[in-house]
Amino acid sequence: MTKRSESDARFFAAWEVAEFTGPVVAIDVLRAFTTSAYAFASGASAIYLVASVAEALEFKARHPGALAMGEDRGLKPDGFDFSNSPVSVAQVDLRGRTLVQRTSAGTRGALAARSAARVWCASLVCASATARAVVASGLGAPGYVITGRIVDQPEYGDDDQAVASFIEQARQGLALDPDRVAREVAESDEARRTLALGAGHVHPDDIAYATRVDAFDFAMELRHEADGARLVAVV
Repeated sequence: MTKRSESDARFFAAWEVAEFTGPVVAIDVLRAFTTSAYAFASGASAIYLVASVAEALEFKARHPGALAMGEDRGLKPDGFDFSNSPVSVAQVDLRGRTLVQRTSAGTRGALAARSAARVWCASLVCASATARAVVASGLGAPGYVITGRIVDQPEYGDDDQAVASFIEQARQGLALDPDRVAREVAESDEARRTLALGAGHVHPDDIAYATRVDAFDFAMELRHEADGARLVAVV
Protein backbone atom coordinates (compact mmCIF):
# COMPACT_ATOMS: atom_id res chain seq x y z
CA MET A 1 0.00 0.00 0.00
CA THR A 2 1.34 3.42 -0.95
CA LYS A 3 1.90 5.72 2.02
CA ARG A 4 0.25 9.10 1.65
CA SER A 5 2.63 12.05 1.81
CA GLU A 6 2.49 14.59 4.63
CA SER A 7 1.04 17.19 2.26
CA ASP A 8 -1.55 14.89 0.69
CA ALA A 9 -4.64 16.33 2.35
CA ARG A 10 -8.05 15.37 1.01
CA PHE A 11 -11.29 17.30 0.78
CA PHE A 12 -14.67 15.63 1.23
CA ALA A 13 -18.33 16.46 1.19
CA ALA A 14 -20.17 15.12 4.22
CA TRP A 15 -21.62 12.19 2.29
CA GLU A 16 -18.14 11.11 1.12
CA VAL A 17 -16.26 10.87 4.43
CA ALA A 18 -17.85 7.91 6.23
CA GLU A 19 -15.11 5.39 5.37
CA PHE A 20 -12.11 7.72 5.74
CA THR A 21 -9.93 6.41 8.58
CA GLY A 22 -7.40 9.22 8.91
CA PRO A 23 -7.67 12.41 10.95
CA VAL A 24 -10.56 14.67 9.98
CA VAL A 25 -11.16 18.41 10.25
CA ALA A 26 -14.83 19.32 9.78
CA ILE A 27 -15.26 22.91 8.60
CA ASP A 28 -18.28 25.13 9.15
CA VAL A 29 -17.36 28.81 9.27
CA LEU A 30 -20.88 30.22 8.73
CA ARG A 31 -21.73 29.50 11.36
CA ALA A 32 -21.76 26.29 13.40
CA PHE A 33 -18.16 25.94 14.49
CA THR A 34 -17.75 29.67 14.85
CA THR A 35 -20.69 29.63 17.25
CA SER A 36 -19.19 26.64 19.12
CA ALA A 37 -15.92 28.49 19.60
CA TYR A 38 -17.62 31.60 20.97
CA ALA A 39 -19.67 29.42 23.32
CA PHE A 40 -16.47 27.94 24.73
CA ALA A 41 -15.00 31.44 25.03
CA SER A 42 -18.12 32.41 27.01
CA GLY A 43 -17.40 29.61 29.48
CA ALA A 44 -19.33 26.58 28.21
CA SER A 45 -17.93 23.43 29.80
CA ALA A 46 -19.16 21.01 27.13
CA ILE A 47 -20.92 21.04 23.79
CA TYR A 48 -22.60 17.89 22.48
CA LEU A 49 -23.22 17.59 18.75
CA VAL A 50 -26.35 15.92 17.39
CA ALA A 51 -27.75 15.39 13.91
CA SER A 52 -31.40 16.34 14.38
CA VAL A 53 -33.60 18.87 16.13
CA ALA A 54 -35.43 16.03 17.87
CA GLU A 55 -32.15 14.71 19.30
CA ALA A 56 -31.26 18.16 20.60
CA LEU A 57 -34.60 18.55 22.38
CA GLU A 58 -34.34 15.02 23.77
CA PHE A 59 -30.86 15.81 25.09
CA LYS A 60 -32.23 18.91 26.84
CA ALA A 61 -34.99 16.87 28.40
CA ARG A 62 -32.52 14.29 29.73
CA HIS A 63 -30.05 16.90 31.02
CA PRO A 64 -31.78 19.55 33.16
CA GLY A 65 -30.06 22.88 32.73
CA ALA A 66 -28.62 22.06 29.30
CA LEU A 67 -29.06 24.68 26.60
CA ALA A 68 -29.69 24.08 22.90
CA MET A 69 -28.20 26.14 20.10
CA GLY A 70 -28.30 25.83 16.33
CA GLU A 71 -30.66 25.90 13.42
CA ASP A 72 -32.79 23.98 10.96
CA ARG A 73 -32.48 25.30 7.41
CA GLY A 74 -30.93 28.41 8.91
CA LEU A 75 -33.77 29.14 11.31
CA LYS A 76 -33.82 28.81 15.11
CA PRO A 77 -36.03 25.83 16.02
CA ASP A 78 -38.73 26.03 18.64
CA GLY A 79 -37.36 24.98 22.02
CA PHE A 80 -33.81 26.12 21.28
CA ASP A 81 -32.19 28.69 23.55
CA PHE A 82 -29.90 30.19 20.91
CA SER A 83 -29.90 30.46 17.16
CA ASN A 84 -26.79 29.49 15.22
CA SER A 85 -25.30 32.88 16.04
CA PRO A 86 -21.82 33.51 17.44
CA VAL A 87 -22.92 36.93 18.65
CA SER A 88 -25.82 35.45 20.63
CA VAL A 89 -23.56 33.15 22.66
CA ALA A 90 -20.74 35.67 22.95
CA GLN A 91 -23.04 38.07 24.78
CA VAL A 92 -24.04 35.71 27.62
CA ASP A 93 -22.29 34.06 30.55
CA LEU A 94 -22.10 30.33 29.84
CA ARG A 95 -19.67 29.42 32.60
CA GLY A 96 -20.15 25.81 33.58
CA ARG A 97 -23.06 25.25 31.21
CA THR A 98 -23.57 22.22 28.98
CA LEU A 99 -24.89 22.87 25.49
CA VAL A 100 -26.23 20.69 22.74
CA GLN A 101 -25.77 21.88 19.17
CA ARG A 102 -27.57 20.90 16.00
CA THR A 103 -27.08 22.49 12.60
CA SER A 104 -28.05 21.49 9.09
CA ALA A 105 -24.47 21.21 7.82
CA GLY A 106 -21.78 21.51 10.49
CA THR A 107 -22.83 19.09 13.22
CA ARG A 108 -24.10 16.55 10.73
CA GLY A 109 -20.90 16.79 8.70
CA ALA A 110 -18.71 16.21 11.74
CA LEU A 111 -20.77 13.23 12.86
CA ALA A 112 -20.57 11.74 9.38
CA ALA A 113 -16.83 11.10 9.90
CA ARG A 114 -17.59 7.96 11.86
CA SER A 115 -14.46 6.01 10.84
CA ALA A 116 -11.97 8.83 11.44
CA ALA A 117 -8.99 8.36 13.75
CA ARG A 118 -9.74 11.74 15.35
CA VAL A 119 -12.06 14.61 14.46
CA TRP A 120 -11.64 18.35 14.97
CA CYS A 121 -14.32 20.93 14.25
CA ALA A 122 -13.02 24.22 12.94
CA SER A 123 -13.64 27.69 11.62
CA LEU A 124 -11.53 30.79 11.07
CA VAL A 125 -11.55 31.87 14.71
CA CYS A 126 -9.55 28.78 15.70
CA ALA A 127 -7.80 28.03 12.42
CA SER A 128 -4.12 28.05 13.45
CA ALA A 129 -4.85 26.25 16.72
CA THR A 130 -6.58 23.51 14.72
CA ALA A 131 -3.62 23.21 12.38
CA ARG A 132 -1.28 22.85 15.35
CA ALA A 133 -3.51 20.18 16.90
CA VAL A 134 -3.50 18.12 13.71
CA VAL A 135 0.29 18.37 13.47
CA ALA A 136 0.71 17.43 17.14
CA SER A 137 -1.46 14.35 16.66
CA GLY A 138 1.20 12.81 14.44
CA LEU A 139 -1.49 11.26 12.26
CA GLY A 140 -0.37 12.88 9.03
CA ALA A 141 -2.40 14.62 6.38
CA PRO A 142 -6.07 15.10 7.30
CA GLY A 143 -9.29 14.89 5.40
CA TYR A 144 -11.27 18.12 5.44
CA VAL A 145 -15.05 17.88 5.47
CA ILE A 146 -16.53 20.83 3.57
CA THR A 147 -19.80 20.64 5.45
CA GLY A 148 -21.48 23.42 3.48
CA ARG A 149 -21.26 21.46 0.24
CA ILE A 150 -24.66 20.34 -1.02
CA VAL A 151 -25.48 17.64 -3.56
CA ASP A 152 -26.12 19.09 -7.03
CA GLN A 153 -25.47 22.66 -5.83
CA PRO A 154 -21.78 23.38 -6.52
CA GLU A 155 -22.17 27.04 -5.57
CA TYR A 156 -22.49 26.04 -1.91
CA GLY A 157 -19.51 25.47 0.38
CA ASP A 158 -16.96 27.91 -1.07
CA ASP A 159 -16.64 29.63 2.32
CA ASP A 160 -15.78 26.34 4.03
CA GLN A 161 -13.39 25.39 1.24
CA ALA A 162 -11.51 28.67 1.67
CA VAL A 163 -11.14 28.01 5.40
CA ALA A 164 -10.04 24.42 4.86
CA SER A 165 -7.35 25.57 2.43
CA PHE A 166 -6.19 28.20 4.94
CA ILE A 167 -5.90 25.63 7.75
CA GLU A 168 -4.05 23.25 5.45
CA GLN A 169 -1.57 26.02 4.56
CA ALA A 170 -1.07 26.66 8.28
CA ARG A 171 -0.56 22.94 8.91
CA GLN A 172 2.17 22.85 6.27
CA GLY A 173 3.85 25.99 7.63
CA LEU A 174 3.18 28.00 4.48
CA ALA A 175 2.76 31.77 4.33
CA LEU A 176 -0.74 32.83 5.34
CA ASP A 177 -2.94 35.70 4.21
CA PRO A 178 -5.56 36.15 6.96
CA ASP A 179 -7.05 39.27 5.37
CA ARG A 180 -7.67 37.45 2.11
CA VAL A 181 -9.44 34.46 3.63
CA ALA A 182 -11.52 36.69 5.88
CA ARG A 183 -12.58 38.69 2.83
CA GLU A 184 -13.42 35.53 0.86
CA VAL A 185 -15.74 34.37 3.64
CA ALA A 186 -17.29 37.80 4.21
CA GLU A 187 -18.00 38.25 0.50
CA SER A 188 -19.23 34.70 -0.11
CA ASP A 189 -22.70 33.75 -1.28
CA GLU A 190 -23.15 31.92 2.03
CA ALA A 191 -22.56 35.16 3.93
CA ARG A 192 -25.28 36.84 1.90
CA ARG A 193 -27.67 33.94 2.45
CA THR A 194 -26.93 34.00 6.16
CA LEU A 195 -27.58 37.72 6.59
CA ALA A 196 -30.88 37.33 4.73
CA LEU A 197 -32.27 34.96 7.41
CA GLY A 198 -33.55 37.89 9.43
CA ALA A 199 -33.98 38.87 13.06
CA GLY A 200 -34.08 36.04 15.57
CA HIS A 201 -32.02 33.78 13.33
CA VAL A 202 -28.94 35.85 12.54
CA HIS A 203 -27.26 38.86 14.13
CA PRO A 204 -25.98 41.56 11.76
CA ASP A 205 -22.48 41.13 13.24
CA ASP A 206 -22.33 37.34 12.86
CA ILE A 207 -20.19 37.54 9.73
CA ALA A 208 -17.78 39.97 11.37
CA TYR A 209 -17.42 37.62 14.35
CA ALA A 210 -16.87 34.66 12.00
CA THR A 211 -14.03 36.38 10.15
CA ARG A 212 -11.86 37.17 13.18
CA VAL A 213 -9.00 34.94 12.11
CA ASP A 214 -7.34 33.15 15.06
CA ALA A 215 -9.43 34.96 17.65
CA PHE A 216 -9.00 31.94 19.94
CA ASP A 217 -5.98 29.86 20.85
CA PHE A 218 -7.80 26.54 21.23
CA ALA A 219 -8.85 23.77 18.90
CA MET A 220 -12.11 21.84 19.24
CA GLU A 221 -11.95 18.06 19.20
CA LEU A 222 -14.93 15.75 18.93
CA ARG A 223 -14.86 12.84 21.37
CA HIS A 224 -17.40 10.04 21.60
CA GLU A 225 -18.45 9.47 25.21
CA ALA A 226 -21.28 7.76 27.06
CA ASP A 227 -23.50 10.85 26.84
CA GLY A 228 -22.82 11.35 23.13
CA ALA A 229 -20.46 13.16 20.77
CA ARG A 230 -18.79 15.78 22.94
CA LEU A 231 -16.89 18.74 21.56
CA VAL A 232 -13.98 19.73 23.80
CA ALA A 233 -11.83 22.87 23.66
CA VAL A 234 -8.15 21.87 23.77
CA VAL A 235 -5.09 24.12 23.87
